[in-house]
Amino acid sequence: MALIPATILTGFLGAGKTTLLKRVLTEAHGQRIAVIENEFGAENIDNDILVADTEEQIIQMSNGCVCCTIREDLRSTLSLLAAKRCKGLLAFDRVIIETTGLADPGPVAQTFFMDDEVAETYLLDAIVTLVDAKHAQQQLDERQEARRQVGFADQIFISKADLVSADALAALIERLKHMNPRAPIETVHFGQVPLAKVLDLRGFNLNAKLDIDPDFLKTDAHDHHDHSHCDHDHGHCAHDHDHDHGHGHGHGHGRHHHHDDDVQSFVWRSERPFDPHKLEDFLGAVVQVWGPKLLRYKGVLHMQGTDRKVIFQGVHQLMGSDLGPVWKPGEKRESKMVFIGIDLPRDILVQGLEQSLV
Repeated sequence: MALIPATILTGFLGAGKTTLLKRVLTEAHGQRIAVIENEFGAENIDNDILVADTEEQIIQMSNGCVCCTIREDLRSTLSLLAAKRCKGLLAFDRVIIETTGLADPGPVAQTFFMDDEVAETYLLDAIVTLVDAKHAQQQLDERQEARRQVGFADQIFISKADLVSADALAALIERLKHMNPRAPIETVHFGQVPLAKVLDLRGFNLNAKLDIDPDFLKTDAHDHHDHSHCDHDHGHCAHDHDHDHGHGHGHGHGRHHHHDDDVQSFVWRSERPFDPHKLEDFLGAVVQVWGPKLLRYKGVLHMQGTDRKVIFQGVHQLMGSDLGPVWKPGEKRESKMVFIGIDLPRDILVQGLEQSLV
């Protein structure tokens, strides 16, 4: 049996998650989707579509979709759905989990790796975060869970962009990129996202692609004297002259904005190969100590002793790695890593990674 793909949908209150979920449950998209939703407050889907006081936990929609409310925990809800599907009582091809009421998508994502029963039935596809342009800066300033949702995302959609100026939107996108340079950011109209852009994103695939926004990695030509560098942390950014990104450069250029976010990203590259044992020991220690503060991390690595790329990624303390494709003839062998987390110990990371090189 093929695994059932699951998408985690998270995001700011009022960003259009409910609009998006209502569309999934009522639109004629021809897909059979189970939507698992958290019961929380006034923005509950039930009020509009479902009879609010029904005792049913699972409700079949006319378009072939299923709506299921989390009564106990996510694990038991997923097991219940899988059991009903197995007996032929329910038909669905994929799952969307709405986690708005939860502060942190991390434990939801971890369920798919740590629980054997869930891991044998479901495959986590991606975490999608919806951001409300109008209130985002304030929410990011005030609420760590909003910052975490951005850090965890494989894809970010910004809604209500028409309610803010072009400059305000550009500043928000800049801020989001520095929190999470690996998630593509797209502007959408109040939750009206084409479903094809929400599903099958393969954010948790161990693949040899590490998409980091190219602008984010712009480095000045004269800065290549060092074999390894951490982009945007040493003033390598082409756009560093305009903004200080709150990464504590310590280079004395003035702060142009005050977003000293605790969720930050750190990108590291090196053309020198890693010593596999040293790197494994170092990354193991990092994950043990800083796991709770690491949201997402990924790398495509040039490792001594193999002609293949080594790919690793993780969520919190859970890290996995795999051999990827062979380096092509003429391809530049370079390790690229991105860490996204809360108050990352950048100096320790730099030192440890450099000491793990051959």
